[in-house]
Amino acid sequence: MDTALTRSQFVRWRLAIFAIFLASGLSIATWASRVPSIAAALQIDKAQIGLLLLGMGISSIVGISTGPILMARTGARLGMLIGMVLFGSGVILIGLGTDVFGAVPVVVVGMVLFGFGNGSVDVMMNVEATAIEQQMGKTILPVFHAFFSFGTVIGAGAGAGAALLSMNVAAHAAIIGAVILVAAVVCFFQVPVREAALDPIPDERPPFRQRLHTALEAWREPRTYALGIVMLGMSFAEGGANDWIALGVVEGHDQEVGMGALALTVFSVGMTVVRLLGGPLVDRFGRVAVLRVLAATAASGILLFILAPNLPLVLLGAALWGVGASLGFPLGMSAAADDPAKAAARVSAAATIGYVAFLGGPPVLGLISEHIGLLNTLFILVALVVMSGLFSSAAKPLRADEPALTK
Repeated sequence: MDTALTRSQFVRWRLAIFAIFLASGLSIATWASRVPSIAAALQIDKAQIGLLLLGMGISSIVGISTGPILMARTGARLGMLIGMVLFGSGVILIGLGTDVFGAVPVVVVGMVLFGFGNGSVDVMMNVEATAIEQQMGKTILPVFHAFFSFGTVIGAGAGAGAALLSMNVAAHAAIIGAVILVAAVVCFFQVPVREAALDPIPDERPPFRQRLHTALEAWREPRTYALGIVMLGMSFAEGGANDWIALGVVEGHDQEVGMGALALTVFSVGMTVVRLLGGPLVDRFGRVAVLRVLAATAASGILLFILAPNLPLVLLGAALWGVGASLGFPLGMSAAADDPAKAAARVSAAATIGYVAFLGGPPVLGLISEHIGLLNTLFILVALVVMSGLFSSAAKPLRADEPALTK
């Protein structure tokens, strides 16, 4: 049985998981913000950068896919520590490979550690966040995802500042990596040991095979796949926007590069604001109603973005796109955690589906766009978002004693 926490212990736990979400976003933006400097230092072209991104993407998907297995072996508490050490070390190694060794293979190793660590932590930090939400009795998971967004904003700002100050990538990455490693240790000691998160408890540790069975049992439940469809469509919409919305403005609507960046900013602000403020709406109107409204909003926004005849309407479409795509992933996580006794397994499975779509979707869209054009490719996102809305009834609150079957 999990030990009841004092108010102080609970607050420290919640702050630790906020910090882990922020650290993940910080690490990703640190890499992304220094790509031009890395390319210049290593004298590599866009194709070679694409290969680096491919290596990171593959390792991230492997990390996400094996996250439940790692959690079954170590528990979420230790697993998050291991994952943060991996991606923090990966950030440092990317910097060393860029400016100290001047070697692409070293950067590749750093990218692999970075991707795998972030992927595995993504699963486990969502398991912990949903447990906190369950204990609070109100919708707060979107706020955790907003902290990830805060991390990307801080990381991008720090990267821009480092570039303006002519700080080399090695020094910048060493500072950020050290911050992440320190945060990993501090957060480890603030996260409680929980049997529900498969943390090893002295004298009560079940065999690994039993823990693995517990971690993977959600994959046999139809509701997991229904929630996965909800999250898949919204994850495609979010990931597609992050990677392609700026280019869509420039190439599809013949605007300046700065307007592409502005559209991405508008999208990000819309998403972050709703993640911060949307919890009370969910508690008032319910997950299913909110998901349906947001699916309609996202679909309308993407259509407007594609078809708009002028820049103001393009930006309005980007805003609606961000608002609509904001809560699909976190509400899917909340729904997966309805039964606390099985939350870890179900959240792990749902997170895996969502993150694979988030990471794998944009490259697929890129390949398709080579044949039919980028704006035409975005119609695929409209169809996927509509599908998410149609399956949103899967997010209906599930009683602890109710089987995880679709209705």
